[in-house]
Parts: sequence; C-alpha cells; structure tokens
Amino acid sequence: MAIRAVLWDIDDTLFDYARADTAALGAHLSVEGLIDRYRTVEEALARWKELTVVHWRRFEAGGVDFQDQRRERVRDFLAAPGLTDAEADDWFERYIAHYEAAWELFPDALPVLDVLARDYRHAVLSNSSIHNQDRKLRVLGVRDRFEAVVCAAELGFAKPAAEAFHAACAALGLAPEEVAYVGDQPDIDARGAAEAGLSGIWLDRAGTGGRPELTRITDLHQLPGLLRGDTRFGAPDTFG
Repeated sequence: MAIRAVLWDIDDTLFDYARADTAALGAHLSVEGLIDRYRTVEEALARWKELTVVHWRRFEAGGVDFQDQRRERVRDFLAAPGLTDAEADDWFERYIAHYEAAWELFPDALPVLDVLARDYRHAVLSNSSIHNQDRKLRVLGVRDRFEAVVCAAELGFAKPAAEAFHAACAALGLAPEEVAYVGDQPDIDARGAAEAGLSGIWLDRAGTGGRPELTRITDLHQLPGLLRGDTRFGAPDTFG
C-alpha cells in the first residue's frame, strides 16, 4: 500500500529544540542569578538536560502528568523540594519566555514541507501537549501545513506506544501502512512507528548511525526521494 501521509515529530525534527533550550536556560540562569549554583554554565545546562530526560520519561511512562513533570524538574534543578506548585510554575514560565525567544525551524524543514505538500498529507504526533505544540507551530508559521496535531498529554499515552501512533493515523482517517513517521529518536520514533505498522524513519541529524535495522536519513532533503521510491523503503539505513 502506498504512503499517503507523513506524520511528524516536532522537537529536534522540524524545530531546533536543543539549540533553543540551551540558549534559553543560559539566559534564564543569568537573569535569575543562578549561575553560581553550578561551577560552570555548561554544568548547569548538562544537569537541566539530564533532568529533562528523567522527568520526561516518567511522563511518557504515565507516572506523572505533564504539568507535574515540569514542576519536579524545577524542584530537582533548584534542589528545592519544598517549592510550591505555584512557585515552580512561575519559575518555569520565566524560563519559557527565554525559550520562546529562541524558537527556530531547522533550515531544511520548510523547503522539504514545500516539496512534499502536493503529494502527501501531513500531521503531527508529539509527546508533548497540544497547548505547547499548537502554539509553537503557529508562532513558527507552519500550523496550517498539518491537518491534525495529536499530543500525548491529551491522548493519555505516549510514543512509542502503538496506541499513540494509531490515534494519529485515525485523525487522518488512514491505515498505519499508509503513513510514514519521521522523528529524531531511533526507538521512540522510528522503531515505535514501525512496530505500530507505520513506516518509521529515523532522522539522524548527528550522523550517529549504528542502527542498521532502521530506515535512516541524516537530512530532511533526503526524505522526498525516500518516500517517492517507496516500495516500503527497500533496505534499512538507506542514507548517510
């Protein structure tokens, strides 16, 4: 069955999340007078990223809701377990202001969306919340490119659960085998999509490699040729 739609991850796939997060936290720590809590800015950034992964995994596993994973991340980062929900929310919102100021799409995102627009339908499946991701897409000027934006916080389950991928396919009214999923995480995105019956594509921007069982690209410019060749993408690890 031919691919009729592309389902997209957002963060670190279309949107340069890592760069925005790094720039935002550095600016936030400076304004908040928190640089001295860590030996270097790099150490602070590493700790923030570590905690982001820890608490995001808890959210994905259903152990905590979306807002609470943010609050716990702040409490751990500040070593302030007694911080109230309101105080943690306020701290995170001040960080978000710096984060949003640094938002940018990757340079290959718009050109490839333009190339694919005529031949494929498009939607988003994100392990975030609709509040965050719908607004992000609007600020970045691409919300109208996607028929649907489906997010884990509202679904109640997250990638790599097959239910998440199937819910996004249902939003498009397509069978999983008619949909390709593109994301930057080899297991959560590409493997999860493939196990759910979609065509999973790993966007390995860093050129990490080492997963020959996955279909892999290193730049979105490689995606149109891969999709149009179809035949279920032939051999894995086609590019890079």
